[in-house]
Amino acid sequence: MPKNLIGFLLLVMIGFTSQVVLPQATVSATAENPDLKIQSHAAILVEPISGEILYQKNQDQVLPPASVTKLMVMLLTLEALEKGQLKLTEVIAASPEACKMGGSQIWIEPGEEFNVAELLKAVSIVSANDASYVLAEHLAGSEENFIVQMNKRAKELGLKNTTYFNTTGLEPNDGGSGNRTTAADMAQLARKVIEHPQIFKWTGTWIDSLRGGKSFLRNTNNLVRFYKGCDGLKTGFTGPAGFCLVATAKRQGVRMIAVSMKAPTSQVRAQDISRLFNYGFSKFKSYQIYKKGEKLGVAKVFRGLSPQVVAIIPEELTAVLPIEQKGPIVKTVKIDPQIAAPIKSGQKIGEVILSVGKKQCGRLKLVAAADVPRASVWQIWMQFFHGVVKQMVS
Repeated sequence: MPKNLIGFLLLVMIGFTSQVVLPQATVSATAENPDLKIQSHAAILVEPISGEILYQKNQDQVLPPASVTKLMVMLLTLEALEKGQLKLTEVIAASPEACKMGGSQIWIEPGEEFNVAELLKAVSIVSANDASYVLAEHLAGSEENFIVQMNKRAKELGLKNTTYFNTTGLEPNDGGSGNRTTAADMAQLARKVIEHPQIFKWTGTWIDSLRGGKSFLRNTNNLVRFYKGCDGLKTGFTGPAGFCLVATAKRQGVRMIAVSMKAPTSQVRAQDISRLFNYGFSKFKSYQIYKKGEKLGVAKVFRGLSPQVVAIIPEELTAVLPIEQKGPIVKTVKIDPQIAAPIKSGQKIGEVILSVGKKQCGRLKLVAAADVPRASVWQIWMQFFHGVVKQMVS
């Protein structure tokens, strides 16, 4: 094997960095906590890649989240899908308990069947309490078990002021404890949810249906229709919580997350989020670093029909930075040193991280460019034999 190829493979396996210089910025630094005339009791605006907070108002005040609760239900479902513990096509029958939720729902009947994709659609678009309960029961065996998982995941994500008592966000009628969280915690949770872009298939949909077109669905988040680039995430309303919204929008490669809690009306909620988005998009710009499909290296395959697999970028990757930012963008590519076959095309095998100084400004997984079936013992011996022969000849 040529020495330069050996060096390249070693470089790929341990990771490497390079730089690309940004154009000179001319805009002044972002003002701290500007007066945006936000009427919601609590609010926050975050650039999700770096986690930079551009605006906050009572961000750490503990409040009821109403149906924003379902962001955690969505996250745990998405993570189960990613781990292969669940399939979108998996069919689930509703229990009698799931059909007693009340509030926003799709009126599921006991024993009625939906697949996971349909239930996620119902939760994401119309905030269906019954669909949320069905998913929870299926994933954990009971709502009680699922609530334990919700609180455990909240702790893992550093949501220090978040506590869950149910999967819907409804306030208990018996005077018991209801779910509690903060705007800051919900922004952090949203950052994790959007790492699963398939959720936008539902949260970004304005009109849809279930039951073969018999059940009409209209998104409870009006900004999906009326604010350019808005594609999620979750609304909420109860008397104690007021009107809540964890929203995200993307324009020209820049994504923002904005949270409104305890707004007096749905109109104020939408207005506040729009103002936050407008401010955020005025302060950040994106720079294309990689195009979709670019090859960034190879990973060694253990017991594969092929000894290696190419790592590619699954979608365009941009660096998102304040428009006044100066300095080089550092690109760090990390590819798993060895992956066991079989490998599926599109399977995650590494990641690329963009940064300026100590701040991340872009991050994306790297995926396998092709399938690599598992090799038989005979095929492995033949690979070894051909490799020895090739070395002897060279």
